[in-house]
Amino acid sequence: MDTPSLQRVTRTVKRIAPLKAGIMLGVIYALLGCIVLPFFLIAAMVSKATGAAGGGMLALGAGFALCIPILYGCLGFIGGVLSSFIYNVVAKWVGGIEFEVE
Repeated sequence: MDTPSLQRVTRTVKRIAPLKAGIMLGVIYALLGCIVLPFFLIAAMVSKATGAAGGGMLALGAGFALCIPILYGCLGFIGGVLSSFIYNVVAKWVGGIEFEVE
C-alpha cells in the first residue's frame, strides 16, 4: 500500500485581524480568570478563618475576586488588539512569521 507523499509548504502570516485577535484573547483570558478565581476565594476564606493580619482586606478582596474573569477578559481583549496591531506594523517591515505546513 503506497502512502501519498507529503509536500512541505512554507506559509507567511502577513496580517492578523486586530478585532478577532482581541475577541479570541479576551475569551481565553476570561476563562483563565475563572480558573484562577477559586484560588483567590480559598485564600480569602483561609485568611478570614485563621484571623491573619489583613484578613478583613482579603475578605473584602473576595468580593472583588468575583470580578477577576471580567477584568482578565477586558485586559485580554485590549492586549490582543494592541499586540496584533503592533504585529501588523512590524510584519510590513520584516515580512511576517514564516511557518511550514505539510
